[in-house]
Amino acid sequence: MLTQLRKIIQEVNNAADLNEVLQLVTREVKEAINTQAASIFLVDQHRSEYVLMATCGLNAAAVGKVRLKLSQGLVGLVGQREEPINIKNAHLHPNFYPDPRVEEERYKAFLGVPIIHRRILQGVLIVQEEQERCYDEEEEAFLVTLCAQLSSVIAHAKVMGVIEGITAINEKIAARDIVTYKGIPCVAGVGIGDAVVIYPQADLQAVPDRRADNIAAEKSLFNDALQATREDIKKLAERLKESLPEEELLLFDVYLKMLDNNNIGYDVISEIEKGQWAQGALRTVIQRHAMQFAAMEDDYLRERITDIKDLGRRVLFYLQEKQWDNITYSEQTILIGDDISAAHLAEVPEGCLAGIVSGKGSGNSHVAILARALGIPTVMGVQDLQLVKVENKKVIVDGYYGHVYIDPTLHLQREFANLAREEQEMTADLQDLRDKLAETIDGHSIDLYVNMGMAIDASLAMSVGAGGVGLYRSEMCFMNRDRFPTEDEQYGIYRQLLAAFHPRPVAMRTLDIGGDKVLPYFPMNDANPYLGWRGIRVTLDHPELFLAQIRAMLRASIGMDSLGILLPMISTISELEEAQHLISRAYHELLEENLTPNKPRVGVMLEVPSAVWQTNAIAKRVDFMSVGSNDLTQYILAVDRGNSKVSGLYDCLHPAVLSALKHCVDSAHKEQKPISICGEMASDPVSVILLLAMGFDSLSINSSSLLKVKWVIRQFRLSFAKQLLEEIMTYESPAFIRFRLEQALDDAGLGGLIRAGKR
Repeated sequence: MLTQLRKIIQEVNNAADLNEVLQLVTREVKEAINTQAASIFLVDQHRSEYVLMATCGLNAAAVGKVRLKLSQGLVGLVGQREEPINIKNAHLHPNFYPDPRVEEERYKAFLGVPIIHRRILQGVLIVQEEQERCYDEEEEAFLVTLCAQLSSVIAHAKVMGVIEGITAINEKIAARDIVTYKGIPCVAGVGIGDAVVIYPQADLQAVPDRRADNIAAEKSLFNDALQATREDIKKLAERLKESLPEEELLLFDVYLKMLDNNNIGYDVISEIEKGQWAQGALRTVIQRHAMQFAAMEDDYLRERITDIKDLGRRVLFYLQEKQWDNITYSEQTILIGDDISAAHLAEVPEGCLAGIVSGKGSGNSHVAILARALGIPTVMGVQDLQLVKVENKKVIVDGYYGHVYIDPTLHLQREFANLAREEQEMTADLQDLRDKLAETIDGHSIDLYVNMGMAIDASLAMSVGAGGVGLYRSEMCFMNRDRFPTEDEQYGIYRQLLAAFHPRPVAMRTLDIGGDKVLPYFPMNDANPYLGWRGIRVTLDHPELFLAQIRAMLRASIGMDSLGILLPMISTISELEEAQHLISRAYHELLEENLTPNKPRVGVMLEVPSAVWQTNAIAKRVDFMSVGSNDLTQYILAVDRGNSKVSGLYDCLHPAVLSALKHCVDSAHKEQKPISICGEMASDPVSVILLLAMGFDSLSINSSSLLKVKWVIRQFRLSFAKQLLEEIMTYESPAFIRFRLEQALDDAGLGGLIRAGKR
């Protein structure tokens, strides 16, 4: 049955639309388990009913017409219990509901399996047979496995409104109601602007249908993309000519023939002439060809599906490359996509980004962190975004509650505009603190630095009176390029940053890629990116990249004794010593070139448990340390911080995390080394009281949060903070810890600050 399951899933992935998928599944299931009828009912949430969407064995004329209440019949019972129901004779069951339209009177054996996607019931798959019997365990397991894989396909198609007869929002409702999405609130605030949709690159499945505005222009665009792909194939064949046998090289000729005007090229042009835009036409043709190959008996020919899809993605890449060049950003741009990246943020002109909405990610993903640093209202983890339906629409991003409103009324726009104005007034009131110390009532002061990654950060940092840069994310100048920046290019960027903040300290983190931070020109292909090749592991494996970056930093620091170099993801002492050796080598190379850099301060990011429990040993070898609370929380709690499915488990106030932080501070101070914390925890006013009490020497904060954090610090006595920490360390629940800290802020008259962040 595993072979049959793979065959069905492959055909599902190649099907042109969901109605075809459902009919295909019922036909294949009927054959796979040798039963007499297989049917699929889907849930219509807006009418609280099941709809018969496909059948092989019941009356085909009933498809789309037969509807059942959610509590009705055996189908309703499967949905209510959310588990399979296997009955020898359905007619004898009290929930049996005979509907004459489906003509199922002769069937006795019944097995129903729920189709569930992320805890939401999507529908029910049933199989039936005339003979009285219970389906065996293997048959039941087969259907359960199939439904688990089918559920995401159905969920996506339902929300996209592509299932005939069950479209989620009909025209009357759409005309009357505002379409609203719910996601994870990541950056508080209100963004009102025009949607600019970012589609996944080179993903044929994500390409929507769209009418062509100019058929001739679409044909020209496609022909250019086709020619560019042909050139790529020819160059690849030429490069591999010496290393591949002749019979393997013939495959490239096959690819070129597939792309000629008598094959895929002809079919796509025909679809464009029917009115479809080039990308949609390409998707239709590639899916059609893939289905033809999938139906072939010969294994070799069937495996050519991969080649067809790869060629389609290559052509799509060039089509989309032209599209990106033509994107128009309004003065109030709301960036919307299934997976917004840091590179997408960098493309928006300075001052034009008003909000971010992403289908993937959570409040702790890299993009959310950057958005928070910029103060851009952001909602992430929005499931099943109908991208094609939000293009060029007016959008409101509610970063307080995680709501996204599409095409809002003027009244709603005015309400949210008033809310945004209140937030601006509150920020303006805090501006008086700009030049004051971050000092407690009883005279204890702490340095407040900023996190930076983009050029715009510098002006924001200056406006709030930052004492320096606690974390410069150097990967940002690598991410918005199509190649590695040269040493001279890096030197220019680093020199400008150091000069802007001189004589204040600047801690530059060496290239930190991996996890959710990827370079488009440097594929990493890690099966488990957060536990794989990332941070210092990458740069130690590529010393040419590491040395070029260190040389650029040292050159940029000449004449300014303010540079600190931070090493990310150190997990062993040997990694630290190897990195220090390379830094020393770069330093002595520059001396030999008659340059005179100062020896830099070298620090380590404490981000993984192994580093936490070796803090003493690390402190003896470095000049300073900085806790990366985002990754540290992730690794201690075993929670992928970018995964919206488990984001509820991620909490930096977990007792285990607090214990690790306290251990880091105590160990660093035992060796008389300064220690900072530069994760998002340092920007959270609720957490600051604890960090102050633990004894951190400095906090590195998002520019947009610095004044709020300073305000909190100035309202407390250090003695009270230490008492509160002692109390908190006895608690076992993160939720109760947060409640107690919010209570302390409220007692200090700072409740408005909490409510503003939750509004």
